[in-house]
Amino acid sequence: MTTSETATFLMEPELCESAQAGEHNFIGKLAGVMTQAGLDVVYAPFGQEPKGRSMSHIKSPPDPMGLCFRRVYHYPFWQIEQSAERWAWDVAQSEFAPERSEADEAARFYTFWQKRLFSDACGNATREGFVYVPLQGKLTEHRPFQVCSPLEMVEHCLAHTLAPVIATLHPQERYSRAEIAALSRLEKQHDRLSVQTGGMQSLLMQCDYVVTQNSSVAFNGYFFGKPALLFRKTDFHHIAVQADPADIAAGFTAVGQSKPDYAAYVHWFWQKNSINAGRPDAEERIAARLRRFGWPV
Repeated sequence: MTTSETATFLMEPELCESAQAGEHNFIGKLAGVMTQAGLDVVYAPFGQEPKGRSMSHIKSPPDPMGLCFRRVYHYPFWQIEQSAERWAWDVAQSEFAPERSEADEAARFYTFWQKRLFSDACGNATREGFVYVPLQGKLTEHRPFQVCSPLEMVEHCLAHTLAPVIATLHPQERYSRAEIAALSRLEKQHDRLSVQTGGMQSLLMQCDYVVTQNSSVAFNGYFFGKPALLFRKTDFHHIAVQADPADIAAGFTAVGQSKPDYAAYVHWFWQKNSINAGRPDAEERIAARLRRFGWPV
């Protein structure tokens, strides 16, 4: 490069401070790849106008020159994309085709992360005959990328199964009084429905399967060998059952019978289709992602 370009990281103020102090492993590696290629790196909180190219944490970039980076559910796995919408990511558009030759490696990888994330809980998983429904936000809204609203999704669980249904509110989500009232009315109308906040690990250990829009809880469920029925697009859809608005019942039948290869999928999704910041090839994979989107590295 004959002239220097600038890359602006747009992030939460706390993350800016962490990055500037050199305390964030992945951002440090990402910035290092950029500076080695001759880019000037600056950090700025959301709301500031970026200088040159931008790299936004979680949010979609402010202009076509920008990219988005975000954690892929757990550290140290990350992704770099043009959009914050996970269903638009490269991995979401890719076909999952497990390699038989990688079966042993995938099994070791899967077992390692089961224990790393959940200790011995995954090995003690059972099926106690209930459906686990982790809720996200906007319970009464049916947004364009959803099959139905989250509240209607709970109603589908009650209509298409005979099992108890445990729906959970997200501990960090803010719900309106109207949303809570609507969910409470539904709980009073159905003895099989109970509502609580949190409790993911124990519920994943004991549920038969997970029904959600696209909560990361469903991805965590893969480590417990629990199938997922999704009512919204996402990046980890390949081994899940996708609800069909024209035949909701079929989705519940399918998820009850689903037995995907969880080890092969987690290995493919994480090790082959994201950036493992803990591996020696992290910088090489970061550079490859930046070149994928036309950055001069």
